[in-house]
Amino acid sequence: MSEKLQKVLARAGHGSRREMEAWIAAGRVSIDGEIAKLGDRIEADAKVRIDGRSVSVKSEEDLVCRVIAYHKPEGEICSRKDPEGRPTVFDRLPRTRDSRWVAVGRLDINTSGLLLFTSDGELANRLMHPSHEVEREYAVRTFGEVSDAVIQRLRNGVTLEDGPAHFDKVKPAGGEGMNKWWHVSLAEGRNREVRRLWESQEVQVSRLIRIRYGMIELPKTLPRGGWVELPIEQVNYLRKLAGLEEETRTLMGTDKHSVARSKVKSAKIRRAVRKHKTTAGKTPRQRT
Repeated sequence: MSEKLQKVLARAGHGSRREMEAWIAAGRVSIDGEIAKLGDRIEADAKVRIDGRSVSVKSEEDLVCRVIAYHKPEGEICSRKDPEGRPTVFDRLPRTRDSRWVAVGRLDINTSGLLLFTSDGELANRLMHPSHEVEREYAVRTFGEVSDAVIQRLRNGVTLEDGPAHFDKVKPAGGEGMNKWWHVSLAEGRNREVRRLWESQEVQVSRLIRIRYGMIELPKTLPRGGWVELPIEQVNYLRKLAGLEEETRTLMGTDKHSVARSKVKSAKIRRAVRKHKTTAGKTPRQRT
C-alpha cells in the first residue's frame, strides 16, 4: 500500500514531517530518479534519494520502534553537527540500521539530564507537538533569596516575552544558605522556559537537570554521557501518549543471553563516556 513520501521519511528518522515537506519542496528528494513533489506517494520498493544519497523507505510493519534514554552532560548541544566543533548529543549514541535517532525535544547547552531519542520519527514528531502536553520534571539549584511570595507567583503564573507561563509544581529539595535545590514540573517545552521563569523573579539558576519526562525517569545509575534502551512497556507508554498503536516487537535481549548482552552494552556506555571526556573538558561547562 502506498504512503505519503514525507510520512515515510519522517518515520525513518530523517526529520519531522514539516522538515521533510520543506526538503521535498526544495527539490532535495527524488523517487526512482525523478524529483519528488509534495503529495507524492510511494510503495515499499521505491528507490528514494535525499541529496543524491540513497535512503531507507521501510514500511511501518518493518520498522521496530526503539527509544533510548540519554544522560546529557552540560556542554553538549542538541544538533547533529556544530560549526564551532562543539560535542553534540548524537556523538555517543549507538548506531542503527536503516534509520536515524531523532531527539524528542531539546535541552540547552547548560542543561543536563534526561533526553529521549527514538528511531520512529513520527513518534518524536507527535510527542513534540504542543497538543501533547507531557509533564517534565527538573531539579533546579538556585542562588539567591527565594521567598514564599516568589514560589506562589511561579505557581500562579507570570508573563514572559512569549506569553504567560507557570510551574505546575514547585517543591523544595534541600540545599544550604543561598544555594537551594527545587523540583519543578511543567507540561510545556518552550525554549529555556524553566530558566526564564526563575529569572523573571530575579533568581539565578546555577544548575538545571531534567529528571523525568512523563513517567520516564532518569535512571540513577546512568552516568553522564551514557544511554540505555527502554523496554517495550515504556516504549508503548510513550506511543500511547502520542496516540500511536502499540509496538509488539523489541530488539532488546529476552533470552538466556540477555545478561551477557547487558554487560556488553554497559561496557559500550563506559567506553563512550571515556572517549568523550577529553573533548567535553575543552568546552565551556557550568561548574558546580
